[in-house]
Amino acid sequence: MISSIDIEAFKEFNQDLENKPVTLLDYGEWVEKKVMTEGQTRLIENVLGLVGEAGEVAEKVKKHIRDGNPLDTKDIELELGDVMFYATSLANYIGSDLYKVLGNNVLKLDSRERRGTLQGSGDTR
Repeated sequence: MISSIDIEAFKEFNQDLENKPVTLLDYGEWVEKKVMTEGQTRLIENVLGLVGEAGEVAEKVKKHIRDGNPLDTKDIELELGDVMFYATSLANYIGSDLYKVLGNNVLKLDSRERRGTLQGSGDTR
C-alpha cells in the first residue's frame, strides 16, 4: 500500500526530474531511502524482487505472443522501473552503483564484440 510519505517522496523526486535530469547516483540515493530491510534479509529481498519483477516483464511478453494482444509498452516500462529499483538496491547493497555496473557491462560486451564472442555461453568467453 502506498503511504502519504511515499507520495511526498515521489513528489520531491518528480520535482527534481522537472528541474534537471536525475543521474544514476541520484536514483541510487533515492532508492536507498526506500529500502525497508537490512543485512541478509535485504540481500534476499533484492534478489527475489529483481527476478520477480523481471518475471513480470517476461509474463507480459508471453501473453502478447500467446494471446496475440498488442504489446503493452507502458506496462512493460512500469515493470522495468521495478526491475531497475531492485537492481539499483542490489548494487547499493554490494557497495557498487549503477555507473560501475553499467560501465563494467559496456567494457565486458565491447571486449566480447572485439573478440567475436558475443554469441556463445560462459562468463569468461
